Amino acid sequence: MQNTRLNGLLGAVTDQIGQLFQNPWRRTSLLLISLLFGFYVGTAISTTAGQMAQLDIVAAAILVVLTEVISRVVYSRSDRVRRSLPAELINTLKIGMTYSLFIDAFKLGS
Repeated sequence: MQNTRLNGLLGAVTDQIGQLFQNPWRRTSLLLISLLFGFYVGTAISTTAGQMAQLDIVAAAILVVLTEVISRVVYSRSDRVRRSLPAELINTLKIGMTYSLFIDAFKLGS
């Protein structure tokens, strides 16, 4: 790529954001927000699919495929990819979504 001003600006911004989240407390808080957002997304998907009562199987299939793809990407790579912030954010989002679906299943089962 050419070294334009826009390219330099984007590079500087991404470097600053990367340095911002090198702090362990900020990184942990961002991962916690991702976990809670995944919990929210899982609850919203199960509630919406359950309300329409037509897309239950399709929504479940999409969530299973999405979960498996994320797991394959995160856990089959080297430690460098596994420790990157975007990979950890997507993985914690997946964990929150899965946890939400388990909680909804327990609520419906009792």
